[in-house]
Amino acid sequence: MKGQSRLKVGIDVPWVTSWSEEEILGVRPCPTVNGRLAICQAEHAGYGKPQYSKNHLRRQRASVLQMLCPMCGLATAEDDRWTQIARPVAAGVLRARGLSAALPKDLADERIVIDAGAISPSHLACVERSLQHCPHLKADPNVQVLRFPERWTTLTLEVRATAQAPTHVLAMPQRAPAVISVASFIQLCGITEQLDPNWRQTTTRPV
Repeated sequence: MKGQSRLKVGIDVPWVTSWSEEEILGVRPCPTVNGRLAICQAEHAGYGKPQYSKNHLRRQRASVLQMLCPMCGLATAEDDRWTQIARPVAAGVLRARGLSAALPKDLADERIVIDAGAISPSHLACVERSLQHCPHLKADPNVQVLRFPERWTTLTLEVRATAQAPTHVLAMPQRAPAVISVASFIQLCGITEQLDPNWRQTTTRPV
């Protein structure tokens, strides 16, 4: 394993970011999805090089389910949850994209939701620090700091995987390998009380 980086997890590098020494371990039961099968990774944050374009699979799932700040990894309070790249969108638009399972069935298509993708809300202080130091966010013209709604819903995104046969049956006549669904990331949507498709959050705090 490569040595520990001088960059600090949660300070210089977001807590949710993968590192080059955190290899994919394959499909295993994971507590972040109640013991279901999920794609899992080694836990060696801070070793090797940060993979800024990739979230660590387990940490991402935990951040959404437990409302942990993706920057520092600590829990966010209800009155201190902010997003900087999520977008307001009508619920019907997400349903048209095939994400119906992420939304309550009784939620009107006109209701505005905050499509956060796989990114949980951050503390405002962490948002401010990341906007000051992250070159990707500085260069992104679509950054808009919004307060995250008090209500939200999640959807576990799944991928198809091939189940490996146990070693004791390898000598038996071969059958078609079983294909199973396993958890990858978790999608997050905040639910607002707004119906106006042109609505924009008015509680934005400038940074």
